[in-house]
Order: sequence, then structure tokens, then C-alpha cells
Amino acid sequence: MERETQAAAAFQLPHQPATERFWRRFRRNRGAMIGLTIVMFVVLLAVLAPVIAPHDPATQYSGRKLEPPSGEFPLGTDNLSRDLLSRIVYGARPSLGAAFVALILIVSLGTVLGAVSGYAGGWLDEVIMRVVDVLLAFPGLILALAIVGILGQNLSNVILGVVLVSWAGYARLVRGMVLEVRERLFVQAAVSVGVPQWRIVLHHIIPNIISPIIILASLEMGVLILTIAGLNFLGLGIQPPAPEWGAMLNQGRNFFQRAPQLMILPGLMISLTVLGFNLLGDGLRDVLDPHHPNR
Repeated sequence: MERETQAAAAFQLPHQPATERFWRRFRRNRGAMIGLTIVMFVVLLAVLAPVIAPHDPATQYSGRKLEPPSGEFPLGTDNLSRDLLSRIVYGARPSLGAAFVALILIVSLGTVLGAVSGYAGGWLDEVIMRVVDVLLAFPGLILALAIVGILGQNLSNVILGVVLVSWAGYARLVRGMVLEVRERLFVQAAVSVGVPQWRIVLHHIIPNIISPIIILASLEMGVLILTIAGLNFLGLGIQPPAPEWGAMLNQGRNFFQRAPQLMILPGLMISLTVLGFNLLGDGLRDVLDPHHPNR
């Protein structure tokens, strides 16, 4: 511990922006604030679904099939006489939840393997990078389809399939950043005074690459939502009668001419959510990237 303190004193870590300054820059970014507002709206929709939804999303009302909007059913009913508004609201839960879980697993796995690969080098780096090359050689969605088809059709397997094909990009990004950071003077100083390798990685390298990881994760969230919704649209994920936006698109496609809202509304929610995360990711890039022209 004393040696690490000496190294840090000799070579001060790069200055990180203060929280107050970060929020001041973030608030000045109009796109970031719009994206944050959209994301918070969708998150609150999912969290407060039991309060917001006027009906149980799985309840069927006899004789109320494909009704237009009314006081009792503000967005009408679907082909199975279920309240469309309630299903849209509850559909935010698996749509967002699955993407969040997948993102956490992807970032964790990619960061750990990328950091180990970049810092350790040698045969371990070769093995990890060859696995990354193999995964990146296949179209991600096709490979995820194959994995889910082998494991079985449920939401857990969809998440697992997406994680297994998506961590490779993060690992390659993290490896490249670790290779750059480990050559800096403060890392070399820590090595020279005998600081344990794991402490160097956790306390010197990871904190200096966390900003790009956060930016990529926020931008990737929209891609994950689209991917998971696409797999659910194909019937590989969540199973009826549970509501999910991608699955609702599939269920409503046969009734598009008679009740287009069955497809339009879930599609709008997916598009709005993806737009929100993309705007938020662009804003974080502007604020956190010291080399960005808008900084």
C-alpha cells in the first residue's frame, strides 16, 4: 500500500472532471437532456406499470375484440380482447429489463476479458483475441438466432444468446485502451515499486478507461433493445400471454389493415426508446470525451 501511494504521488493520475462540472456540461447539451428525459419516461413507465395501467394486461374481455379507443380502453383492445394500453405499459418491463441485464453481462464480461488480454499479453492474449475474431466473423443476429434455437425459446436464452455474441466487441475495445494506458508513466511507476498486478488493473487502468466504456454502453443499449425485440418478434423470446413490444409487433401484423395500432404503437415505443438511448449516448460522448470537438 505504501509503495502504491509513492507511485501515485510521483505520477498523478489524469484529472477526472468533477461531478458538478459534468452535470453543468451535460445540462447544456440539448440532445443529451432530451435523451435522458425519454429514457427516464420509459423507465418510469416500466417501474410504475401497476399504477399506470388501467387493466390487467392478460385479462380478456369477452366480446371486446379489436375495439377502437374509448373511455374504458384508451388505446382500444387487441385481437384477443385485451387492453392495448395496459399491454404497452407492461411491455416496457421485459423490453427494458432484458436489455439492461444483457448490457450488464456484456460490459462485465467484455471488460474483464479485454483488460486481462491487454495487460497480461502472451498466450492468454492470443487465445482471447482469436475467440473474439471468430465471434466477430459471424453476423451477430444470425449467431444469436442459432444459439437460441439450440438452447430453446425463452427470454433467458435470448439474453444469453445476445451476451455470447456481443461481448467480443467490448473486449476488443477494452484491450486496445488497456494497451495504451499500461504504457503511461504512472502505471510504469506503480510497476517499478512493486504494486501488485491486480491493484494496478483495478486502481490505475480501469478508472482511466471507464468513460469510453460508459459511452459505448449507452449507445449499445439501443442496439440491444432492437436485437431483443427482433428475436421476440420471431417468437424466440418471451412467450404469450406476457406482453413485450417485439412480440406484440408479431401478434398484430395479421390485423394491420383492420387495427394498425396493434403494430404502430409497440413500434413507436421501440423507436422512442432507442432514440432516447442514442441521444443520451451522444451527449455522454460530448461531455466525457476530452478529444471530442464539442467538448
